[in-house]
Amino acid sequence: MDKTTVAVSCPIDTYSGYGARSRDFVKALLKLEKYDVKILSQRWGNTSYGYLKQHNETELLNAIIPKLEKQPEVWIQITVPNEFQRVGKYNIGVTAGIETTVAAPQWIEGVNRMDLTLTSSEHSKNVFEKTKFDKADPQGRAIGALELTRDVKVLFEGLDTTKYYKTKSNFDLNSIKESFCFLFVGHWLQGDFGQDRKNVGYTIKSFLETFKNKKDAPALILKTGMGTSSLINTEVILDKINGIRKTVKGSLPNIYFIDGDMDDSEINELYNHPKVKAMISLTKGEGFGRPLLEFSAVGKPIIASNWSGHIDFLHPEFNKLIGGTLTQVHKSALVKDIILSESSWFTPDDAEVGKTLKDVYKNYKKYVELAKRQAFRTNNEYTLEKMTEVLGNILEENVPFFPKEVDLNLPDLSIPKLKLK
Repeated sequence: MDKTTVAVSCPIDTYSGYGARSRDFVKALLKLEKYDVKILSQRWGNTSYGYLKQHNETELLNAIIPKLEKQPEVWIQITVPNEFQRVGKYNIGVTAGIETTVAAPQWIEGVNRMDLTLTSSEHSKNVFEKTKFDKADPQGRAIGALELTRDVKVLFEGLDTTKYYKTKSNFDLNSIKESFCFLFVGHWLQGDFGQDRKNVGYTIKSFLETFKNKKDAPALILKTGMGTSSLINTEVILDKINGIRKTVKGSLPNIYFIDGDMDDSEINELYNHPKVKAMISLTKGEGFGRPLLEFSAVGKPIIASNWSGHIDFLHPEFNKLIGGTLTQVHKSALVKDIILSESSWFTPDDAEVGKTLKDVYKNYKKYVELAKRQAFRTNNEYTLEKMTEVLGNILEENVPFFPKEVDLNLPDLSIPKLKLK
């Protein structure tokens, strides 16, 4: 039986969150065994390239084509929505969505160009559905509203349990003297202090204020970067850390910075290291939050903001979710046509952050027992296998049947030439 041709345009060969999402998505497509999958490999900003060859992803490499020879039956584009284009007979956009309360008008227009959009969380889906803009003619007169007109469904980002799981760690943290470390994982993005999306600067200061002048204080490990690994970026991050330390008076706990690209096995061993006791993410907003899902699989406590995409999989009874308020995005964190000035995102409650850090440190065994329950939930409900099942059902319910073109062997109906006398 002929398979439906599916062309997937995505940054599958990059070291990025969208690259990881692309690889998992295409693997799920291939596992369904219902589609003839072709990949158009794209770049992703300034992130590193060459993941597939370096990790022996032969099946994905073999599916890459240089260009389309004809219109595919199904076109899938994994990117931000303003880049969505109709190319196939049926068109699907795949995006992590938005971390704030408002999607840009270009994003709504992009989603409306597709027949279906798959986003990573209920948070992102709700933002797409609630965002509305007034449309005006050249004279400024109202002519209606720009709002969602196409279907959006949630397809969570499934955990690859062959890469992230509880195991013995050989990761080298011998230079860290502390036996109890909080771990932060994420990019240090643009924005003034306390305004960058991952809230790295705020996390550092909160940790320092909480444990200053404390005997046997824990440490904070930062696995962070600024998009690409370079000596200049490393120096910038070290300068930022030292700048924040200077704003806090007293005897300060240690902060350790891990720089550079790490593969899945190294990250998993970092998560599993006995000195790494808990993950902290005081993020202002997530479309999904992959590191939080990955870390939850090993059964250690998580402290996270009680807002946005990761709330789908982090159960409030098993994790410490920090309260706070929604505040307008600061001008220093705005991103043209993506993060808008009229949007808001999460600001954690200072007192609750400090209280929670102390409680997790002091009453660690209690939180470990809860974390084990979250690990069970993650490893049963949010796996790549479960995601593949959900994807298969979505495609089965939404993608139309495309009859195959066939060559017809018709009889010769030509009229013979007659000789006229």
